[in-house]
Amino acid sequence: MATRDEEAAKDAFNRRDSEASVLAHATGTKQEEDTLAQEAHTKAASFMKPFVFGGLDGIITTFAVVAGASGGRFDIDVILALGLSSLFADALSMGVGDALSSKSEMEAALKEREREEWEFENYRAGEINEMVEIYMEKGLSEEDAESVISTLAKYKDVFIDFMVQDELGLSVPDEDENPWKEGLVTFTAFIVFGFIPLMGYALLLPLNLDVDVLFVIAIVLTAITLFMLGVLKSFFVKRSWIMAGLETLTLGGKQSVEQADNCCCCCWVLL
Repeated sequence: MATRDEEAAKDAFNRRDSEASVLAHATGTKQEEDTLAQEAHTKAASFMKPFVFGGLDGIITTFAVVAGASGGRFDIDVILALGLSSLFADALSMGVGDALSSKSEMEAALKEREREEWEFENYRAGEINEMVEIYMEKGLSEEDAESVISTLAKYKDVFIDFMVQDELGLSVPDEDENPWKEGLVTFTAFIVFGFIPLMGYALLLPLNLDVDVLFVIAIVLTAITLFMLGVLKSFFVKRSWIMAGLETLTLGGKQSVEQADNCCCCCWVLL
């Protein structure tokens, strides 16, 4: 296990503080609770892609449905019915699709690893020569490449993992990786964030507000949610929360407007 303080090392890099970086790498034995916290942070970061992907797609998709229905002058109960049905159907599709695609990638990587392992066992010298050539292409001299690869070749599993990554560009999945967890994160994020544009219609239904007023509320809630999604992302990428929030708001807002225009056009044509 690495002995450096990961969080301190990241902070030193962000501040470009070389002295702090030295101290972070020379920390020595870490406290157990610090290690567990860092491992938890790393696991959480691994779900950032499906979280942002699902959340952003949920917001944009639902807002587009709401905009189209509102532009078509549908009743509020119809807007809710369209929005909720689209929300759950799309969330399920996204979640299952994400899980199946990740599962396929993992299976492909494991299959290629199995092949590389067979080749290593049956033609060790050939595999070693391939890796030497790959590392020479990366810029190492022939002597250094042979030294590095001959050392790696002493450790079969390590060598094969490097082979799969460097030769094929595939990442060998960890034993505890579960694609259905990613699918669940995508599904949950889609549902939670995708419900935001509908929140005004659902919670303010007893007030009998005009459709235009509710649509303005939906726009405001969508904008705030897009910004907050970017802020949440900034905690994992160590980026300015303001810039991350504005980036997500700008790009997500642009896509929301484009999708809303498409939905409105469809509604007007149908009507």
